[in-house]
Amino acid sequence: MTKKHIDEISGVETTGHEWDGIRELNNPMPRWWVITFYLCIIWAVGYMILYPAWPLINSATSGVLGYSSRAENAAEMAIAASEKSEYVDRIAQMPVEEISQHPDLLQFAMAGGSAAFKVNCVQCHGSGAQGAPGYPNLNDDDWLWGGDVNAIHQTIAHGVRYDGDDDSRFSEMPAFKDLLEPAEVRQVASYVYSLTGEPADVALVAPGKQVFADNCAACHGEDARGDVDFGAPNLADAIWFYGASENEIAAQIAKPKHGVMPAWTGRLGDPVIKQLAVFIHSLGGGQ
Repeated sequence: MTKKHIDEISGVETTGHEWDGIRELNNPMPRWWVITFYLCIIWAVGYMILYPAWPLINSATSGVLGYSSRAENAAEMAIAASEKSEYVDRIAQMPVEEISQHPDLLQFAMAGGSAAFKVNCVQCHGSGAQGAPGYPNLNDDDWLWGGDVNAIHQTIAHGVRYDGDDDSRFSEMPAFKDLLEPAEVRQVASYVYSLTGEPADVALVAPGKQVFADNCAACHGEDARGDVDFGAPNLADAIWFYGASENEIAAQIAKPKHGVMPAWTGRLGDPVIKQLAVFIHSLGGGQ
């Protein structure tokens, strides 16, 4: 038999492994570690027997205890739904503008609306409801269709320019490239820009004001402050959907962009929409 190497300093047998002249000592594992290791094996075997563990083709072993995390979650959700049902039923039967008159319902609606907003609305309006180009800021005072809680509820429930809902709000600005000369588009863009800034060519403002009166005032108003009945934006508040420069304003006049908001009634149900309306109205910009 091959004689085993003994380390000269420690007197311990080596394993035979050597790296750069350094030999590995064949010390036994600490007893506490070995005991812990075997206990872990026993625990793992017991777990596999008692609980779901091994995946099968279409399912998994169920374990002798029959435990299911999905069933446990479903039971917890059912308990939560039962506890919320009193508030949900009251909100369902109450006009949205009356919710704020009941402190307990208002607190519930604020919490539920905030949660629903984070799941369904932040993708477009942002986590802080601050909006983005083409998506309105829900914190400011600029509301295309009115900012009272009923108007907000109507918009959420039925959407904007949403073909799948007969009660959706519809308004479309025509493409004025087909109605105005390019010079007139530039003039009216200069006039609109002059309402909140200094246009590049002030000589275009006066003729642009006339073009605006002839073509735009019917929807945006003679003072260009918009009209919620038409969903026409206020052009004198320096809040812009698609850019604030003269060129971007001219592009929107010539070939306007039209956003679409889906109707949420079918997906969320009226009680959740009421909670959303109350929450959004509370952000500070609501009327």
